[in-house]
Amino acid sequence: MAKSIIRRSIFTFLKNYQHLTSTPTLLLLPFAVLSLLAPALVSSSRLLPLVHNRLTALFLAAGFPPSSPLLNLLILKLSQTILALLFVSPFSYSSLLLAKAAVIRTLHPNTNTLFKPLLITQLCNTLLILASNATSFFLIAIFFNCLDFSGLSSPSSSILLSAFGVMLYSIILAHAYIICNLAFVSSAVERRGGFMAIIKVCLVIKGRSATALSLALPINLGLAAIEALFQYRVVTGYNQGLNQSAILVEGMLIAYLYGLTLILDTVVGYLFWRSCKRDHYIDQEFSHIIEIHVKGDEFCAKTKVLGLLS
Repeated sequence: MAKSIIRRSIFTFLKNYQHLTSTPTLLLLPFAVLSLLAPALVSSSRLLPLVHNRLTALFLAAGFPPSSPLLNLLILKLSQTILALLFVSPFSYSSLLLAKAAVIRTLHPNTNTLFKPLLITQLCNTLLILASNATSFFLIAIFFNCLDFSGLSSPSSSILLSAFGVMLYSIILAHAYIICNLAFVSSAVERRGGFMAIIKVCLVIKGRSATALSLALPINLGLAAIEALFQYRVVTGYNQGLNQSAILVEGMLIAYLYGLTLILDTVVGYLFWRSCKRDHYIDQEFSHIIEIHVKGDEFCAKTKVLGLLS
């Protein structure tokens, strides 16, 4: 199923190439530029040590062992992620939403007034991401505390539990991001945003998590590769004092490529949502037919019994 959706997404993207690579990509360009610049801005920010120290104190108070080899890495990545979200959030509520609305309007022409439901859904998605992070750290803290109370705490067990915690955190956060992306599509197509769109996505993609992860993996790998290319060509070139005009042009081209990848991600999410909705509708219709058939058999059986009794 994942291969079929990817092929259809590429075909749909190429079919609507002129529409998708003009207005939506230009709308997405500010968000793409700031997303690519975010790691450099975070590294040079004075807020990073402050956030890192606060998170370290919080994790230690929650029961995480200070000797865990993955704790410092986890806190560093989390600090960078929090600051990057703060830097990018103004454009994620404007540039990103307008671009996604333009893409879905191109693929689903009957949609109107998309910005309001998308804005409400974006706010709810932010709360969902925060709740997913809090839930992950809460579960990991419980595991570490249970290990300490049982007296089985040791360096090897801390390493294994840290690795398990990273895997658990990655799985929960991956599912949260998939639900958020599909909630965008649901709220745009059905013009109803908020937590109802998130709940509907959870019901519709039930049993299709593996397909959703398979679709999200190549897009995320592509985005990570473009971010690495930007850091290597633009940030490193700027630090080395190369020609700033050439760096600016190359940076804009890489940001445009980043925006195209996000546009393709929206197309993939739209087609996957339509496929899930169709399968969900077929399952409901099939269940309804079976229910009617069972009720009909029960009615016939009751009629026969009454006929025999009379």
